[in-house]
Amino acid sequence: MAQDFYELLGVGRGANADEIKKAYRKLAMQFHPDRNPGDKAAEKKFKEINHAYDILKDDQKRAAYDRYGAAAFEGGANGPGAGPFGGAAGFDFSDIFEQMFGGDMAGRARSSGPARGNDLRYNLEISLEEAFSGSDASIRVPSSVTCDACHGSGAEPGSRPVNCPTCHGRGRVRMQQGFFTIERTCPACHGAGQKIEKPCRTCHGAGRVRKDKTLNVKIPSGVEDGTRIRLAGEGEAGARSGPPGDLYVFLSVRKHRLYERDGADLLCRVPISMVQAALGGAVEVPTLDGKMARVSIPAGTQAGHQFRLRGKGMPVLRSAQKGDLYIEVLVETPVNLTARQKELLKEFEAAGKGNGTSPESEGFFNKVKEMFGGD
Repeated sequence: MAQDFYELLGVGRGANADEIKKAYRKLAMQFHPDRNPGDKAAEKKFKEINHAYDILKDDQKRAAYDRYGAAAFEGGANGPGAGPFGGAAGFDFSDIFEQMFGGDMAGRARSSGPARGNDLRYNLEISLEEAFSGSDASIRVPSSVTCDACHGSGAEPGSRPVNCPTCHGRGRVRMQQGFFTIERTCPACHGAGQKIEKPCRTCHGAGRVRKDKTLNVKIPSGVEDGTRIRLAGEGEAGARSGPPGDLYVFLSVRKHRLYERDGADLLCRVPISMVQAALGGAVEVPTLDGKMARVSIPAGTQAGHQFRLRGKGMPVLRSAQKGDLYIEVLVETPVNLTARQKELLKEFEAAGKGNGTSPESEGFFNKVKEMFGGD
């Protein structure tokens, strides 16, 4: 029975890379042939130490050794100090990688059977109203579908594919190069494992044909920009009668003329006149449910003030909750004034000086005076 590599180096199985390296250097110096001329036992020990260190210093080799032991690296004519991938006894190191990492040494799958079709993506733009209430959309998707003539086999009706004589149906071939056993995709069937002697005249052996599909997409209420809807089995048809892929519909919501969206909340900016802001009043604004909401404007409302209408925002996806609608007032400055209107505004300004009709501006300029030491 081969000696344990960890015991050879005098370290535990949980030793880190630095501990293994330190132990190896110490033993290599002790049993080096230059220090032990003519000592066959020391020479053999030196080779064993080097072989053990060569395995344990490499993370992948160490993982293989921990799982399979020395048999993963030593076989037949290979002894300590030989190449790390012992192939003389027919041991295929790629089998280790397949079991450990789910593939062969090139990271490719070994299956040569039916292959799943590709997933497809479709970008769909909707309005904010459609996102609010939900809707049904009809889309036309260019795709590959299973050939009706050959039912996906790729062979002319009445015939069927045969196993590839090169790989015997495996889809892969093995090549021996020294100590290495390398597995590659079969060059004859390109990994299919089968050959079609009489290709279907409709799909020319592909088993699939290009065809546009018209599908109905149900858009739930409350969807946001970037929402993804999955339609299972509506992607491309699989190769060699494999299952189809899926279709993913990515939604984008068009910018609205009146509303800005923030999650489930909506913001609507409503202009009001200077007189409305000063004296108060009421405005009516539309909501996405097709109704009008009345908003009372108190006297002295300042520009930028927001009024909250609870439950008038967007629905929350897959929930009975709704966001809020915020009404932000924009006080509009009068333009294109007549001479009389200008005169009245000047009279209004003169009558209001010092009596607190413009507290914000008066407070600001008072602070400016204090800052510069004014009276």
